[in-house]
Amino acid sequence: MAVLPIRMFPDPVLREPALPVGVVDDDVRKLIRDMHESMRAAAGIGLAAPQVGVQRRVLVYDVGDGLRALVDPEILSSEGEDVDEEGCLSIPGLAFEVKRAERIQVRGLDESGEEVRYEAEEMHARVLQHEIDHLDGILYIDRLDRPARAEAMRVLRERALSPSPAAPPSAATRL
Repeated sequence: MAVLPIRMFPDPVLREPALPVGVVDDDVRKLIRDMHESMRAAAGIGLAAPQVGVQRRVLVYDVGDGLRALVDPEILSSEGEDVDEEGCLSIPGLAFEVKRAERIQVRGLDESGEEVRYEAEEMHARVLQHEIDHLDGILYIDRLDRPARAEAMRVLRERALSPSPAAPPSAATRL
């Protein structure tokens, strides 16, 4: 297993839709193991393959009930509304309130290549939505209202111009 470097905004790979996997083979299982290790090393609770430079539809997460992976995930349905603070391993040091569905139903493949379907609520749903957005080339800052997005972009521009080291980690959950 290896800790893979996490791509940081504005890396263009974060804006590209990931390609379907189709078949879960040993290479995909190795990617999942490496992503789990990388997520843990970064103190995150979710990670999508594009965040480590791999344009495949694979995500990993742990919302407190153990490490999980989804390959070729798809949101089948969503309901309700939940607003909570989000951060991102690819945009460290920033956190904003983001509106997401409160409950979702997802389908994908597990590490064995078997189809799985399940419902997720609250933080579990939030993490899945955040990571599936990454697979579609969407960042959480794209989901902010206009004033919050303007603030996020201002901070990111200032960081790009500053010679200081990377931003400190945020207290928000880092997905």
